[in-house]
Amino acid sequence: MAKLYFHYSTMNAGKSTALLQASHNYNERGMDTLLLIASFDNRAGAGKIGSRIGLSAPATIFNSSTDLFALLEQHLETHKTSCVFVDEAQFLTDTQVWQLARAVDDLGVPVMCYGLRVDFLGKLFPGSAALLALADEMREVRTICHCGKKATMVIRQDAEGNVLTEGAQVQIGGNETYVSLCRKHWREAVGDRETNPAR
Repeated sequence: MAKLYFHYSTMNAGKSTALLQASHNYNERGMDTLLLIASFDNRAGAGKIGSRIGLSAPATIFNSSTDLFALLEQHLETHKTSCVFVDEAQFLTDTQVWQLARAVDDLGVPVMCYGLRVDFLGKLFPGSAALLALADEMREVRTICHCGKKATMVIRQDAEGNVLTEGAQVQIGGNETYVSLCRKHWREAVGDRETNPAR
């Protein structure tokens, strides 16, 4: 039975690597997959999903106005597809997550979404919030804080290494500006142990 999956983590946990490996596993068994990537994420090149360890694969580009149900329905009419993979799923809109859920339910195709759960201010991305509400299965891709505990948060730093506590939610690229931390060390880094500095 087809399901909607959400694989989430902090920055630099290997989400894209895991996605590419899962897609490769399907392909190795003679099953085709469809990979999707947001139009403004061109770190690996336009229409490509890339990982920090050098793996990459071509992907179909979508933007915030793309009807993903219509895209998948049209694709499935001409291509036998065993699974759909969505990278950087935090950039999906709420409507697009519902479209993917519809594709799972009505077209019978599994959809695996990989993305961040929260931003550097500790707030959910809209796409992630919708996936947390709608996904049939959720799996955490784990990485660790410098203290050895599980990292669940991320900070953004400027060029001098100062921790930023304001700014745009979306910043493409600049992986070196992000550091994944456990909640305790995130709270210490943003300088507020008792309240959310983003409020």
